[in-house]
Amino acid sequence: MVEEIQMTFDEAVEYVRNEVKVRDILEISYNRIFAPGEVLGITEEDEVTGEGLRVAMQLTGEILNQSIEIDLNEIEDDLIEMRHITDDKEIIIEIL
Repeated sequence: MVEEIQMTFDEAVEYVRNEVKVRDILEISYNRIFAPGEVLGITEEDEVTGEGLRVAMQLTGEILNQSIEIDLNEIEDDLIEMRHITDDKEIIIEIL
């Protein structure tokens, strides 16, 4: 089942915090970058360092297959879309 929804950036961050789990597939499109991968972990914001919610992912691809960590606050202005895929559902989140 594919569901398409629109969210503000803040709503999308809350969605990631509450709904995305380790081993889910998350595809993040920002600026001119497409980063699909399996979620390895989610790290909460750090008020001391100013870092935002961070998602660690194992990228899936034929050429590039590495672990990365994306700070959602750093890509706030460039975030276009996220696709969250689990065994049961697929949700496409368009950022307003």
